[in-house]
Amino acid sequence: MAKPTFPGFPADTMRFLKELKQNNERDWFATQKDRYERVYVEPTLAFIDAIAPLVKKASPFLLAIPKKTGGSMIRIYRDTRFSPDPTPYKTHIGIQFRHEAGKNIHAPGIYVHIEPGNVFMGAGMWRPDRDPLLWVRERIANHPDLWKRTLNRKKFRETYQMTGDSLKRPPKGFDKEHPMIEEIKRKDFIAVTELDPKTVETPEFPRIVADRIRTAEPLMMFLCDALELSY
Repeated sequence: MAKPTFPGFPADTMRFLKELKQNNERDWFATQKDRYERVYVEPTLAFIDAIAPLVKKASPFLLAIPKKTGGSMIRIYRDTRFSPDPTPYKTHIGIQFRHEAGKNIHAPGIYVHIEPGNVFMGAGMWRPDRDPLLWVRERIANHPDLWKRTLNRKKFRETYQMTGDSLKRPPKGFDKEHPMIEEIKRKDFIAVTELDPKTVETPEFPRIVADRIRTAEPLMMFLCDALELSY
């Protein structure tokens, strides 16, 4: 079986995304369908196919699925039903490598964002549901030193920055004097790392992303342990 090849995203991918941002309407998009397939869909699926064995090596429980729908490529179409923004399309490429136990992007996982001038990767949990959120908070409360060591691993600290929203007040049931109360107040457990936009157009991009996935292992393991998941 031939090893998947990925030459990099074509230069026209970023041009397409820039033009989409300027012409975010259905009529314009309809004239660009062939181009969308060529510079957005096909290279995204090729990237996922190429990185899949590297993702599996980082964690056998992360899913890298090169499918147009129901896989790791996040659909370009925006859900505008409850949004004040009526634009129909996302102006970036979103890729997710979910944990096999998760049903959506809110489970522990990896997210790759490709946008002109803004390429980054996220690891962890964004807006977890009530129970998983409670379990993570309880693990931090019960194992504060482990959480501290997780965030202070040298390579992790040098590569990632924790981000996301937090409560203004301590959550119910937790000691407001707990030494890790600011961490317990988090609503998101996401670490973000910026990627050089130039690398997107190179064959090295899958390896670069895979390296960052491995660097995120301490955080991913802590979160999975809190949810009693393997990683």
